[in-house]
Amino acid sequence: MVKVHGRLYDDESRCVHYHSFKDIVAIKFYCCENYYPCYKCHNEAVNHPIKRWPKETFNSKAVLCGVCKTELTIETYLKTDSCPSCAAQFNENCRTHHAIYFDV
Repeated sequence: MVKVHGRLYDDESRCVHYHSFKDIVAIKFYCCENYYPCYKCHNEAVNHPIKRWPKETFNSKAVLCGVCKTELTIETYLKTDSCPSCAAQFNENCRTHHAIYFDV
């Protein structure tokens, strides 16, 4: 079972910062290899800057669906608005934060 760090709101990877129905994704941070629901949770928990996933690593499993707990590659996640395993909808507004996590 993958552990999600941060200030969790529930067991589907929602956190105190983002907890709408569609906020079900956790990101494995390149800098520390830990899953967090958002950059705010990461920054509150650790004392190092965020490092983005380089493009050549986009085939790495680094995105977790909080509903079914399937780990997705970055490439797959960036191409979809829902989990390919359970069809749960991801928050489309998360796209505005992709550049924080990934070298897009």
